[in-house]
Amino acid sequence: MILLLMALAGTLTMQAENAYAYLTLETTDGAKASIPVESLTLTISGNTLTTDSQTFLLSNLSRMYFSMTDETVSGIEEITSAALDEATHIYDLQGHKVSKEQMKKGVYVVKTKNKTYKMIVR
Repeated sequence: MILLLMALAGTLTMQAENAYAYLTLETTDGAKASIPVESLTLTISGNTLTTDSQTFLLSNLSRMYFSMTDETVSGIEEITSAALDEATHIYDLQGHKVSKEQMKKGVYVVKTKNKTYKMIVR
């Protein structure tokens, strides 16, 4: 079974190099890691999958697919002033809804129509 998976991964990588730039692995908690396919090496040992730069527990992987862009999710993204202006809800870490004017030093969760951000006010 493991040999079959390794052969399949190698074959898919060779076919994907011309069409796709990344192999994206998604974990059960929604995190994504994209690995360039140009020199991709996958190793399965026991219950772990190791790529060139990262190791994943097989039980924590929900899916794996090829993609054109880097879909790595770091969980940290800079919020723009435009996004803050579009905020539909702002919450402090205690879960209280606040307005932009009420924001003091601290960490806030800012929800817009399309996205949710974590924001630090210093």
